[in-house]
Amino acid sequence: MIGLLRAQPVTTPVPRSITLLYTNDFHCAIDPIPAYWLPGQPRVGGAAHLATLVNRIRQRDSTVFLFDAGDMFTGTQSFLSRGAVMMEMMRAMRYDAMAIGNHEFDYGSDNFTRQMNRVPFPILGANIFFQGTDHPYCRPSVILERNGLRVGVIGIIGADARDVSLKTGVATLDFRDPVPLLQAAVDELKPQVDLIVVLAHQGQTGPMQTDAEAHPDLQRAFAEDIRVCGAVRGIDVFVGGHAHRGIEQPYVHSQTGTLIVQTYGYGTRLGYLTLQVKGGQVLSHRGELLKVYTDSLPPDPAVVRALWPYQQQLAREMGPPLANAPRRLVRDYRTVSPLGAFVADVMRATSGADVAFVNAGGLRADLPQGPVTRAHVLDALPFENTLVMCTMSGTQVLEALRHGLTRERGMLQFSGLRVRTRRDGTLEQVLIGGKPLVPARSYSVAVSSFIQQGGDLYEVFTHASNVRDSGKLISSIICDYLRQHGFPAAESVSRFEVKGK
Repeated sequence: MIGLLRAQPVTTPVPRSITLLYTNDFHCAIDPIPAYWLPGQPRVGGAAHLATLVNRIRQRDSTVFLFDAGDMFTGTQSFLSRGAVMMEMMRAMRYDAMAIGNHEFDYGSDNFTRQMNRVPFPILGANIFFQGTDHPYCRPSVILERNGLRVGVIGIIGADARDVSLKTGVATLDFRDPVPLLQAAVDELKPQVDLIVVLAHQGQTGPMQTDAEAHPDLQRAFAEDIRVCGAVRGIDVFVGGHAHRGIEQPYVHSQTGTLIVQTYGYGTRLGYLTLQVKGGQVLSHRGELLKVYTDSLPPDPAVVRALWPYQQQLAREMGPPLANAPRRLVRDYRTVSPLGAFVADVMRATSGADVAFVNAGGLRADLPQGPVTRAHVLDALPFENTLVMCTMSGTQVLEALRHGLTRERGMLQFSGLRVRTRRDGTLEQVLIGGKPLVPARSYSVAVSSFIQQGGDLYEVFTHASNVRDSGKLISSIICDYLRQHGFPAAESVSRFEVKGK
């Protein structure tokens, strides 16, 4: 009887070089971004320009793999194509593997299944199962081989990413503790490969700002990545996502030696890590985040061709400018921002509510100065969130504000309120309509459907009464308002004050 073949250990006879390129949290940043936070405001990023940088490294280095750690989706072109544009971009750039992020489910898990099936590279999620079964939603891992070097790649998604997923988008799925599944996968693959790479979308939700590198105070910790790399033996490289945490030099885990890396997102940096390996061991490494300076990188023709049909679709559907913005409306994850205040003001004006709330994480791009089109609005508000009216007590309003002040999921953006806090973040004064908030009184509230369903841990909104969903997308409401009224001539009066600041 012929026995089963046993996997033989990898024994690379001499040290060999492997280069890993990586992205995370791309969020449909197909076009270059004006880096207003850098001297001279150079353009950075852009899919076709990033591809040119990738291909230059492929020509220079001997053995190169390109990975992504999730959240390709969101943005106008993703919204219009249900993510297809991003899969075509990744196909043209010749990605080798991708982990699933929470935003891949923005248009439902069935839609993402269709998108997975259109690309030749593996999409990984070792801890995602169909609800109530042991049937995996997608591939957990893959072995890739190039120039005689073998890399085992495993994908996982974390609890925080699960919690911020659109609830209706993941209703048929279970997300399990990744640690035991990850250890089992590592143990299975380790004897067969030269290197183990984990693509992980987990940790704290990122600040969602393209200028995150300019604000060290906004940067999320990557404690969950460190914890997992300490709990699982045998991981060589851990590529993180979800936190938008730019790790300029690879972090070496003090106990396991695992290298932890991650970019700021939006394709403005390309993660670069080169390793010397022998006998399944990493002998040395060198890594950095390469700035993607658009104007020094000609666009890659293959990516331009792949994106062309979607660019045409965008041009057909966006129409003329809605209004002219007198200034750039920017986001700020830490406080009530000009963009957040404007969106909340429009929600309140449209609904006639006493108060309006929108989560900071629901704002994904600034609105530029000058002509603003529907495309700009969909970039800023890319989710299928609707305007919901409800009734809340003053006590519930206070609870929502207190959760926002933790900044765990960013500062809650609001309209109809004036809020003063102490420097330690405790509320000192809250006015509604110019009068002190009364805890026992009922107030009419306009809110996005995402947080009304408890998104971003705003459970208090799920206990509101008299809930009425308008069925109208907030992005459509903003577009209608701009057509009729345009932008205010001046920014709203400050509505959030920190005492003693």
